[in-house]
Amino acid sequence: MAADVEAIVVGAGVVGLAVARELAAAGRETLVLEQHDLIGSEVSSRNSEVIHAGLYYPPGSLRATLCVRGKRLMYDFARENGVAYEPISKLLVATSESQLPKLKAIQETALKNGVDDLQTLTGAQARVLEPEVACAAALLSPSTGIIDSHGFMVALEGHLTSRGGQVVLQTPVAAISRGGNGLFTLSLGGATPGTLSCETLVLSAGLHVSKLARTLSFGDRYQVPETYYAKGQYYALSGKSPFKRHIYPMPDGAWLGLHATVDMGGRCKFGPDIEWIDEIDYSFDAAKISKFHDFIRSYYPGLDPSRLHADYTGIRPKLYREGEPVPDFRIDGPEAHGMAGLVILAGIESPGLTASLAIADVVRARLGA
Repeated sequence: MAADVEAIVVGAGVVGLAVARELAAAGRETLVLEQHDLIGSEVSSRNSEVIHAGLYYPPGSLRATLCVRGKRLMYDFARENGVAYEPISKLLVATSESQLPKLKAIQETALKNGVDDLQTLTGAQARVLEPEVACAAALLSPSTGIIDSHGFMVALEGHLTSRGGQVVLQTPVAAISRGGNGLFTLSLGGATPGTLSCETLVLSAGLHVSKLARTLSFGDRYQVPETYYAKGQYYALSGKSPFKRHIYPMPDGAWLGLHATVDMGGRCKFGPDIEWIDEIDYSFDAAKISKFHDFIRSYYPGLDPSRLHADYTGIRPKLYREGEPVPDFRIDGPEAHGMAGLVILAGIESPGLTASLAIADVVRARLGA
């Protein structure tokens, strides 16, 4: 029995589209199934759109290696495809003398990750670049940038369709099974329920990947990664931005702090904060920002709270609970679960946007495409 389509990617976020583009480029007939009515409507459209340099992640981890490689691939892709981007750089600031050892440790980690362009600045030197910033010292990251994430996804979809692939919207996948013939059968919901079969399957379903993967039967050999929801709110600053660059405070564990980013339009926003939630909920609690005024003022003492207003929320699929150690990305291929033709992508959050093209390379390799 022949499959309906050679390869299916579930999820038309930035990583799913990058993977589908890679499979189509390798000659696979590729279909992307998306439950919503537009591409990239969850994790991929509710983030800071920052192109990360690769400063924080443990050396040798997938987060580190794929971020650094993905950064180079993303800049090249954006230039070649007319996607709006700007390498505006970022300042990572130590707001007190007590944070200087941590700043030094991050610099050493970055160097081990292959990020060799960081510049050490005194507080005075940092203020020459950003007069509104307050810090004891800083690291300048020239290769950190910003990108139009929607334009990036549109370009990825264009590459896919030019190679015969297709994105099918409003097509949720309810369950997956694998037959004795080695084919995967996807049960579809939505307005046109039915089934589709394929030889190769990539689950890039973000917030929903654990639930979807559990519909497959793996036996005792493999346990589906469990994902947890971390909600973050972003607060926009009305009027002219006080900064030309991204400003990041010292990270607090896995949280990078309520940092300031400048978007493609020159608008400044602060976020995300973090709240662990049990169900997907994009509601906005504007009152929470008052809790962070002092935190923001630690590096931006000129903050006028009356200029801050609610912007948007995002939810990240994390592979750990609050207070637990931060694990690496999960790119689980046949070597992990024993099922030929299947890759499960779990916990692909920051720096997933930056790493997306590099992730696609890994997926293609693990599928032998």
